[in-house]
Amino acid sequence: MTTHTTTFADALPQAHASEATEAVYRKVSWRIIPFLMLCYAVAFLDRINIGYAQLQMKQTLPFSDAIYGFGAGIFFVGYFLFEVPSNLLLARIGARKTLLRIMFIWGFVAAAMAFVRTPMEFYAARFLLGVFEAGFFPGIILYFTYWYPSARRGQIIAIFMTATAISSVIAGPLCGAILKYMNGTGGLHGWQWLFIVEGVPAALLGIAAYLYLQDKPEDAKWLTQEEKQTLRHELDHDEKDVVPASHTGLGQLFADPKVYALALSYFLLLGATYTMVFWIPSLIKSWGVADLFYVGLCAAVPQLFGVFATVWIGRHSDKHRERRWHYASCVIAAAAGMGVISLSQGNFLASMAGLTLAGIGWIAATPLFFTTTTEYLSRASAAGGIALISSLGNLGPAAAPSVTGWITAHTGSPVYSMYLLIAFYLCSGAILLRVVRPARAPVH
Repeated sequence: MTTHTTTFADALPQAHASEATEAVYRKVSWRIIPFLMLCYAVAFLDRINIGYAQLQMKQTLPFSDAIYGFGAGIFFVGYFLFEVPSNLLLARIGARKTLLRIMFIWGFVAAAMAFVRTPMEFYAARFLLGVFEAGFFPGIILYFTYWYPSARRGQIIAIFMTATAISSVIAGPLCGAILKYMNGTGGLHGWQWLFIVEGVPAALLGIAAYLYLQDKPEDAKWLTQEEKQTLRHELDHDEKDVVPASHTGLGQLFADPKVYALALSYFLLLGATYTMVFWIPSLIKSWGVADLFYVGLCAAVPQLFGVFATVWIGRHSDKHRERRWHYASCVIAAAAGMGVISLSQGNFLASMAGLTLAGIGWIAATPLFFTTTTEYLSRASAAGGIALISSLGNLGPAAAPSVTGWITAHTGSPVYSMYLLIAFYLCSGAILLRVVRPARAPVH
């Protein structure tokens, strides 16, 4: 009896501490996650709206599909060149100043896309958009490591990254409506309004980020001293789910072949995903949907399913403390969905089912990839490592649309390009499984 009483009594402080810790993380999450999701949704919208704009730009500007493909891809070249310096600067000056610089400038560049007239102007605007947006995404991922330990990061990054799916859900109807109903307003074409309406909010959010966010928990006036100590204790006693690197600085980071293997995995993932994102409006149109507004509605379906699936998969990954096979399962689902599309021969219902399955897979894969990456990298190499892997990986969307466009043009069918993207997804999963090793057996 005494033993039971002692055990129960000893458990009370621990249970109380656990409840207090959960309350602190709920407070932190409600404070920073919705705002960062809004910022990321706007960023993603500015990235992909070219896929919708080009449906109408073709009627007013003499741009070929090759010009659009190159313009879509050159964004990621600018992104690649400036991502690592941006993240290293964030580690020195903080997230608030970094987000102000990034979002304020890219918002104006995104809006200026409305006034391009020649291919060179188009290329320059897309390149500069990549330059000024560089560092946004890896900066946010690094920012999460300042607030959340590894065991909580899967679900948090997953929730944050549903912003891309939510943005895509909104993008379809919003872009379609702007193209259709604002065409001719004020003497501007619908595609011009599309860039203006979706670019200006980014600049305003940059100012809001500087005023609203804090760089680290120690700077947050909305946390009590006890809450700050709780967060610091959690971060100082972080237990990782994969075998981490032992980098002590950038020299060891750049000499680690596993970092480049992870970058290749991300290169393949992003190359396939962004090619599909750019294709979606044209694919749906080829399935017999003529109205641009309805094209947008159909494009929102896989994104909507992806939002719920991503959060559930991220939570499941945290609960079982397993990352690798969760990621592999997602890229396999993406490949399977694309296989369904390629075999459906334009059948609308079958193609939409395949697109939905593929969307769930690729939307859920990216947060799992970066959860794994942040656990692999050491604290000393996190800023440079996240940015290096992200920047090299972002060359995938720079190359893949042009390659698949060339394949489609020379074969007369998008099927062979689809097969290439399926191979991208499967190889990405295989590389991550091979490179990253689990630190412990999964929790059941």
